[in-house]
Amino acid sequence: MDSQENALEQEQNVEQNVVETEATAPVEETVAEPEHKQYQNKKEVLERAREIAQGEEAPQKEEVDYLKTAFYKLHIAEREARLKEYIEAGGDPEAYQILPDQDEEAFKAEMGIIKERRQKLFKEQEQEKQENLQKKLDIIEKIKGMITSPEEANKAYKEFKQLQEEWKEIKNIPAEKANELWRNYQLYVEQFYDLLKLNSEAREYDFKKNLELKNKLCEAAEKLAEETDIISAFHQLQKLHQEYRETGPVAKELREEIWNRFKAASTVINKRHQQHFEELRSKEEDNLARKTALCEKVEAIAAEENKGSGDWERHTKEIIALQAEWKTIGFAPQKMNVKIFERFRAACDDFFGRKAEYFKSLKENFKENAEKKRALIEKAKALQDSTEWKSTSDKLINLQKEWKTIGTVPKKLGDQLWEEFLTACNKFFEARNAAGANSRGEEYQNLEKKRDIIEQLKAAAEETGEGLQEKVQKLVEEYQSIGHVPFKEKDKIYEEYHAILDKLYKELNISVAKRRLNKFKDNLRQVAERGENALDNERARLMRQYEQLKAEVQTYENNLGFLNASSKKGNSLIDEMNRKVQKLKDEVQLVRDKIKAIDAENREKE
Repeated sequence: MDSQENALEQEQNVEQNVVETEATAPVEETVAEPEHKQYQNKKEVLERAREIAQGEEAPQKEEVDYLKTAFYKLHIAEREARLKEYIEAGGDPEAYQILPDQDEEAFKAEMGIIKERRQKLFKEQEQEKQENLQKKLDIIEKIKGMITSPEEANKAYKEFKQLQEEWKEIKNIPAEKANELWRNYQLYVEQFYDLLKLNSEAREYDFKKNLELKNKLCEAAEKLAEETDIISAFHQLQKLHQEYRETGPVAKELREEIWNRFKAASTVINKRHQQHFEELRSKEEDNLARKTALCEKVEAIAAEENKGSGDWERHTKEIIALQAEWKTIGFAPQKMNVKIFERFRAACDDFFGRKAEYFKSLKENFKENAEKKRALIEKAKALQDSTEWKSTSDKLINLQKEWKTIGTVPKKLGDQLWEEFLTACNKFFEARNAAGANSRGEEYQNLEKKRDIIEQLKAAAEETGEGLQEKVQKLVEEYQSIGHVPFKEKDKIYEEYHAILDKLYKELNISVAKRRLNKFKDNLRQVAERGENALDNERARLMRQYEQLKAEVQTYENNLGFLNASSKKGNSLIDEMNRKVQKLKDEVQLVRDKIKAIDAENREKE
């Protein structure tokens, strides 16, 4: 009896090792997602969903979930592409409406059918498992009843073998009952064998047959080491374990040896399977790190300031490139896969949402700018037939300057508006140029007249005498009465004229001032004879004149400080004011000399 108990304990330990080996292997739900077909469009996903819904194959949860993910990934990408195209074409984001998608409706319908099939299948499988459990419990009860009558064991052997075959044919049972059920079954099978009193040949034949089967299972398990598909090898091993468990015992002295062989082959497959998933987990962690880096890049881009459309478009291209890179990266760990995608999606949505708002505002600016430009076009058209060449030219030039201050509009519309505006302007300027062609001959005649007067002024610069100032003044008046000269000669003749004129005025002012001062001194005695206060009154009048002239000089000099000499016109104005200032200063000096002359006369009288 001791040997029987030891054998029973040994066989129980063997089977317990099988259970423990199976219990520590990853179950189906924890296996990482297998490689799925990469669908290019929604039609392909819909077709596969239709095949599952309408076909005979049982819908697998992993594939159904993957189809949902693949379809809505493509669906959202298409929807975002249509919205982007709408906005870039100038559409209003708030007015955009998402149109019904027939593919999505069809996909939902097929997924509804699949869901119903899976629910029905699940119920059927659960019911079948309960029925199989009861069948196996009945078999255990029958075997248990056989070992209560040792003397009847030999007679029940045939029925016992039939029960073993029935046990093998019964498949799925509730997972939570599997280990306990197997231990009870194995316990009573071993007890039955220990009580079996068949002749040694029948018993040995049974053990031999079981040994052959287990050796084949060992060979099959060992051959799995050559299988390249690690996942497939692991699932095949689970089936071999099931067959091993359902195969009867071998001779006691061989039980440990055959189990160790089978366990060794199983260990090779389990280690490969474990290493495979460790590599997958490592790859998923690497994918998570890469996706985290992409999130940080998108968030950094979204945080940058966009100063104009160019910045928005540049950043859009950068984010689209990151989105394309994201698609090349595989799954992150399951607990983080959804979270990291939501983070990436949130950053993208934030950027594109603010971009939509910007272009909405830009569209309003475009509309306002277009209205301003159309108003200028109407003004230009109203002036295009005018013959008031000078005033209308100035008005159109001012309109052109105002046009440049108006912001941009979309290029196609901008080109159209500019062409319309330019046409109106050109019509006037072409008419003006045609009318001005006849006046150019007269301008060259005026040029020759002005050159002749300049030569006369140069000659006057060498003269002296009482009539020089009157002569110069007459030439100046004659010069000023002459009309326009050719535009390209205008600045040159202007500079030549004022150069000789400045020289003459400088010399005339000095000589005239001396004559005026001498004449004033000659008249002082006559002023003094008018009375004792006559000189003081004259001095007071000169002081008032002196202060007034100084104030004028100060005013001109202040104004000169505000003038811009960047243009030729501005430069000529500055030259003219400088001449006036110098003339006033000469007048100030003359008044001062007169005051000094009065002071000298008063000292002589004293």
